[in-house]
Amino acid sequence: MIIKLILKLFWKHSLLKNKKLWNRFLPFGELVVDRWEKAKLLGFGENTSAHDSSMIYGDVKVGKNTWIGPFTILDGSGKLVIGDYCSISAGVQIYTHDTVDWAISGGQEATQFASTVIGKNCYIGPNTIISKGVHIGNGCVIGANSFVNKDIPAGMKAFGSPCQIVGAILAQSSTEISLR
Repeated sequence: MIIKLILKLFWKHSLLKNKKLWNRFLPFGELVVDRWEKAKLLGFGENTSAHDSSMIYGDVKVGKNTWIGPFTILDGSGKLVIGDYCSISAGVQIYTHDTVDWAISGGQEATQFASTVIGKNCYIGPNTIISKGVHIGNGCVIGANSFVNKDIPAGMKAFGSPCQIVGAILAQSSTEISLR
């Protein structure tokens, strides 16, 4: 039984790693784990995908048609909600807790938790870090390598470290997503 499974995995690996056929070469886990099945097992919305290399823990709710890129961290220890039609780029880290007070007090203070919400129709650029308790409104674009430590209203473009609003995006919905 185990030998049959190993042979099946090697066959699938050799088929999927064919760069000429798929124009890609991926790590083994990304080849054999179905991103859409992973998202479905996590209870995420229809047609949402989450790469195998994405670390997802705690109470994380994700809407439909959302893409969770490779090497992301979705920390739901304090509750994380991501809306429909979002693109969470490679390397993004989204937190709902921090251990600053715990660390500087030598373990005397508690870990701090706060819910984090990303509205629908949002693009979060590669390697962005979003702090606990931040709410990003619907239809926002957050530029690559940003550190988001305060709320971003709906329909805004923002980037930087710390993240700053640089303009508005026209014709976007301003309805906020609610915590479920």
